[in-house]
Amino acid sequence: MLRAVLRTDGPAASAVAESLAPESGRELPRTRASVSYDGNATAVSIEADDASAMRAALNSFLECVIVVQSVEHIAKVRQ
Repeated sequence: MLRAVLRTDGPAASAVAESLAPESGRELPRTRASVSYDGNATAVSIEADDASAMRAALNSFLECVIVVQSVEHIAKVRQ
């Protein structure tokens, strides 16, 4: 079993947690994920049965994190 943790902190951490929580509940083949937020940072914990499943899960979650952080940045700039 492979394990990885994606951690993000800063002003977008709560938005990342809220956005990714529903995604962590989705059924991904050979993969399990959970999202936690401690008030300062968000951690996405991923377990996968093999390297291919881990790569797919990491790509998916990293893309979501990047989108959320980009939207947070755009919203902040326009205020």
